[in-house]
Amino acid sequence: MYRTVTRQIEVTVRPNFLPERSSSEQGRYFWAYTIVIVNAGTQTVQLMTRHWLITDAAGRLQEVHGEGVVGEQPILEPGERFEYTSGVPLTTPSGFMTGSYRMVSEDGEPFDIAIPAFSLDSPDFKRTLN
Repeated sequence: MYRTVTRQIEVTVRPNFLPERSSSEQGRYFWAYTIVIVNAGTQTVQLMTRHWLITDAAGRLQEVHGEGVVGEQPILEPGERFEYTSGVPLTTPSGFMTGSYRMVSEDGEPFDIAIPAFSLDSPDFKRTLN
């Protein structure tokens, strides 16, 4: 699990390789990732947009911007949590993702919170130490 906290908002990520949706012969690798966002602060906040940086093992970068997550712009009151699962395909057996969410506080202040960088590794990816 990967974790970061920004302005008392905790974001954790659990990636999971999906062999049933992947094919090394076709150069298609797929991961699901579950994200939990917990508002440990004292103000109600709303997630407005997402920004992802997805890098594959060949160093190719894909940038994704969008409204909300999984079709929602969740509102989190103090102590509340929001959990969702999404997925990402790559053409290489490994990579990593990182990003941020644009939030807005109850008084209308926009701010960004970090999504921790997390590794995407398939069983086809062999790490070697030099």
